[in-house]
Amino acid sequence: MTDTPTVTLAQYIGGERVAAETSEESLNPSNTQDVVARVPQGGEAEVEAAVGAAKAAFPAWSEASPEVRSDLLDKVGDTILKRREELGRLLSREEGKTLPEGIGETVRAGRIFKYFAGEALRRHGQNLDSVRPGVEIQTYRQAVGVFGLITPWNFPIAIPAWKTAPALAFGNTVVIKPAGPTPAIAAALADIIYECGAPAGVFNMIFGPGSMGAKLVEHKDVDGVSFTGSQAVGASVAEAAMKRQARVQLEMGGKNPLVVLDDADLDRAVMVALDGSFYATGQRCTASSRIIVTEGIHDRFVKALAEKVAALKVGDPLDPATQMGPAVSEAQRETSYRYIDIAKAEGGRVVTGGGRLQLENPGWWVQPTLIADTHKDMRINCEEVFGPVASTVRVKDYDEALAVANDGDFGLSAGVVTTSLKYARDFQRRVKAGMVMVNLPTAGVDYHVPFGGTKKSSYGAREQGFAAVEFYTQTKTAYSWA
Repeated sequence: MTDTPTVTLAQYIGGERVAAETSEESLNPSNTQDVVARVPQGGEAEVEAAVGAAKAAFPAWSEASPEVRSDLLDKVGDTILKRREELGRLLSREEGKTLPEGIGETVRAGRIFKYFAGEALRRHGQNLDSVRPGVEIQTYRQAVGVFGLITPWNFPIAIPAWKTAPALAFGNTVVIKPAGPTPAIAAALADIIYECGAPAGVFNMIFGPGSMGAKLVEHKDVDGVSFTGSQAVGASVAEAAMKRQARVQLEMGGKNPLVVLDDADLDRAVMVALDGSFYATGQRCTASSRIIVTEGIHDRFVKALAEKVAALKVGDPLDPATQMGPAVSEAQRETSYRYIDIAKAEGGRVVTGGGRLQLENPGWWVQPTLIADTHKDMRINCEEVFGPVASTVRVKDYDEALAVANDGDFGLSAGVVTTSLKYARDFQRRVKAGMVMVNLPTAGVDYHVPFGGTKKSSYGAREQGFAAVEFYTQTKTAYSWA
């Protein structure tokens, strides 16, 4: 057992912490005897109260000086950065990613708030000449209203940050429902936002089953919805939001290709694949879970990567020696092993890993696994596993590699490892993905630039950076007789 205390969480509604009659336990995935938090279980009443609070707070918040919003976000960002060690440790204990990854994500969240503190002061418009003499035209951006934010567990402070910060920066109010497996770090973010002086009702956080998210999406007073999660749930979110003409933004995962060409630097290629496929336990929507390798380098690459994968130290995320933590939950662990079995049944060859991993502490451990000799149409190459499982596909040349990379329903991130400027530039132009990496892991993006994909990976306006203003504001065009 651990001596780290269990925290009791509450709903955050209208500037108050609201207790609930029932609760569930959030467990440490690297030691399931450790209860991280007791989590309130809300329902329709909490959704109604939170949306009502956000709606009531909207007029004053949207009409406040942008400096007020900027100051709040800057203070939130500073506070997160000052507490990076404490927050990062909580994140790693609750989600399972290593401590450096947990601290790194926390820093990212702080930087996001500080970035949008600046953007709050840059909500700009245009003055334009009319085609009619004596008429002046202005365009300017206004806040939309109440935003419902539904966030996942794999980046449990960064993704709430990159949805909340722009919403607040541009004058909107928020009701956020974080994912079930990681409530404590989400609540810690809510505590900081309140502590830094957010007016009552501007920011609300509710906990409970998935049905609460559905109620939030369907609510008549929610003007926009931003969702990150699976394609199946995303489709229902889009349908419910569009049915009542609310704006909607979806991020729905990836099956991201990493192309390794014959002319690649082998050490660089292995490093890129190892990072993109296995860090954060492979639980990243941008992970390079299918690796497409041309035949001239294929055998050497697979051998070298397998050695690195086999050497990965799996263990307690808070142990400095650990390179990979557990899956976030038993369900995620079993998903990884189920896809390993499916790949083997379809003819894939497990080069390393694939076995059940038992460590000293009871946890959701997964052995990092590399599967070779797969075909592009196997399920392992078409469906998102969301675990430390990578597959390789052997191809003849660059043209075949590009064709295989462009197969499938996903199009979030794609990478190529090559020393050829010709192939690098061609890949950037022709690969069907929203983000392209050249000689870099497919996972790993900056917070000040747009994030999003093509095909069924994303829907609606881009997230993050300067693109966020498109989703979180609406343009008004005003004409006047001079």
